[in-house]
Amino acid sequence: MRKKNIFEQLTKVLHDSNGEFRVLEHQVPVETQMEYFKNSNLLRSILPIDDKTDYEQLAAELYNPTASLEFKKQILSTLAITQETKSYRLLEKYMQEPEKELKDWAHMALIESRVTLESEFSDEKQIYISTGMGGKGNKLRYYILLLSSSSNPFLDYQRQVIEREFEYALHKFDGEIEELTIQDQYVEIVILAPIHADIKRILENVLSECNQYGDFISNTITVTNVKKLTKKEISEIIKKHEGRRSGN
Repeated sequence: MRKKNIFEQLTKVLHDSNGEFRVLEHQVPVETQMEYFKNSNLLRSILPIDDKTDYEQLAAELYNPTASLEFKKQILSTLAITQETKSYRLLEKYMQEPEKELKDWAHMALIESRVTLESEFSDEKQIYISTGMGGKGNKLRYYILLLSSSSNPFLDYQRQVIEREFEYALHKFDGEIEELTIQDQYVEIVILAPIHADIKRILENVLSECNQYGDFISNTITVTNVKKLTKKEISEIIKKHEGRRSGN
């Protein structure tokens, strides 16, 4: 199973940390998240935040149709780190009708502002978990790719087994299936699983149960909470799998 150490580390961090966990539900590409936090950290190091911040001017520029997207990004990031309720309200209002190109950035700014305020006003540590695929409530969203072990098309009974075993396993651990698509040689599944769920163990158990009916699923499972794989990426994974089977 790919990336299994990442899920083990995530489980350990969640187990060892004290505080209230919240999942960021909006799906923001990881690249955008990294760019946002890099910019935010830079702003914190160079931008003096004081009572002289002109919120009315910032708001006016945010809605200025002639202002550049990059300039508006800086406005959103500035509002996010001011530790003021009025900044949060401005961001909250903007998120109701954000410019398409700034929607993800504005969402990250709103969340950072919320985390900052909640940490300031609450005695309990606030822990937000953000992934490329987001989540729902206290659950994280994962994308899973299964391959046919023989590269032959799945038979009808095998398709039924996959649907039944995943439904049962996820229900048992208070998870849920959002999408399940069975193609000839592979299966794509999008699930929601509780933050503390041991995804590695759940998938290993499902694989074991399914393969009692004929070892028809490959032991190589691709699982990620970053993004769904493209058709091209899936084709490349299938080719590598077939190459290993043939010994090439």
